[in-house]
Amino acid sequence: MASTLLRPHYPIVIAGAGPTGLTLANLLGVYGVDCLVLERNASTVHEPRAVSIDDESLRTMQAAGLVETVMSETVAGYGSYYYSASGRLFAKVQPTEQPYGFPRRNAFRQPVLERQLQDGLARFPQVAAAFRHELMSFTQDRDGVSLRVKHDAGESDVRCDWLVACDGASSGIRRALGIGMSGSTFRERWLIVDLENSKVSSPHTKVFSNPKRPCIALPGPHLTRRYEFLLHDHERDEDMLAPDVIDRLLREHEAAPESRIVRTVVYTFHTRLADRWREGRVLLAGDAAHLMPPFAGQGMNSGLRDAFNLAWKLATVTRGQFGAGLLDSYEPERRAHAGSMIQFALNMGRALAPPNAVAAFALVAAFCVLSLFPKARDYIAQMKFKPPPRFAHGFILPDGRSARATLVGRMFPQPRVRGETGERRLDDVLGPGFALVVRSPRAGEIVQRLAEKPWSDLGARVVVMGEGGVQELAPSARLAPFADHVILLRPDRYVAACIPVAELDRGAEQVRALLAGTF
Repeated sequence: MASTLLRPHYPIVIAGAGPTGLTLANLLGVYGVDCLVLERNASTVHEPRAVSIDDESLRTMQAAGLVETVMSETVAGYGSYYYSASGRLFAKVQPTEQPYGFPRRNAFRQPVLERQLQDGLARFPQVAAAFRHELMSFTQDRDGVSLRVKHDAGESDVRCDWLVACDGASSGIRRALGIGMSGSTFRERWLIVDLENSKVSSPHTKVFSNPKRPCIALPGPHLTRRYEFLLHDHERDEDMLAPDVIDRLLREHEAAPESRIVRTVVYTFHTRLADRWREGRVLLAGDAAHLMPPFAGQGMNSGLRDAFNLAWKLATVTRGQFGAGLLDSYEPERRAHAGSMIQFALNMGRALAPPNAVAAFALVAAFCVLSLFPKARDYIAQMKFKPPPRFAHGFILPDGRSARATLVGRMFPQPRVRGETGERRLDDVLGPGFALVVRSPRAGEIVQRLAEKPWSDLGARVVVMGEGGVQELAPSARLAPFADHVILLRPDRYVAACIPVAELDRGAEQVRALLAGTF
């Protein structure tokens, strides 16, 4: 993009064209919001990085109108098979349930995803992506942010209402704001080997929980494969990166002989959270806000959660539909979940890399005992140990139910439904904005009441689930207790309110107060 095309003002500027920034830009495009993406590099990444995209992120891609494109380049629904030092298969994590409409684990290639996201921006004339444009400095006041942008033709000044820092782990914006990162850097080093033309007998990940050489092998699309080997303290990086050493490691862990190495690197990992995620009109997202271990494949996925949470809030605030106070809910809703994902990844790492033979024996024994109990076996196989997408504070109306029983603050299930237009995923019926889901035998009467304020202020689409509306193909047990309720869904598909029909008037007053509180 030529620098002369930069406008003097954009409602939103996104610094960084990685998965988080590009996803945010696509969602803003869907919502009809003008924005600019600044990226100092000449293009999106070329080397392999993230390799796993989960069901929540695919739901985000669905909202961005790109899920079929993204799914065409994934290995959908892979599992993880855990092997002991003796080669015994002692655990399988292979979820088959799809509570949010997609397989829970999917292999992909980050360079391909970033190209798909970049290409997706062409659908939106109001969204601009400026590569080889670097944010050099910024200042902010109560009305907006002033940016100094460097490019091939010199420098330009740009003004925006909101600046979103998606500029990575070493975020220059975060440093300029003086925001620290709290957490740890681990001394463990991992050797990463990315392969092409690597045929495998199974699409599933193999985890070698061998304390002598913990290793994980992850198949990807189009015969790609990634190996990750734990290095021991006495091993030097330069020795382990030697071609003969890498060849030996690959042979010992079942790599196809014809595999072609495309990248080798040694890295350490971090567990860190930014001390705050917002400073005035500047917000942090993705790796600029949190860093986590790679073992659960949640680093990029957490950034996409940030993008979806921010996108609709920025859109409604920019349009004046809600007040800027809505953005105060971003960090409370995302921070705790990001922290729980860090702990989840650390726990996964312990199963992957037992420190010694005693720990390895205890790990295998524990899984063998758990496998004797169907509920425990299902808990592991269906990956129910993954922290669920939910929060207790933010832009929601708590209903007094326990954390286990409530729908409020949770991501709403996405079943397949059948209606007048045929069989579809639920979100395709709900549309891109707020939605009011009516589950009641009195749906006709209730729909008329939802045409009044404050419901009409939301611009929500009203969808009846059940008699007279769309029908779930497989009824959700999670929704069964809410048979006579109106459920307010946010654009990111989290439940903002779950109101019994008998209390609809009181619920309307609470929603009115919730909206007013953003101004």
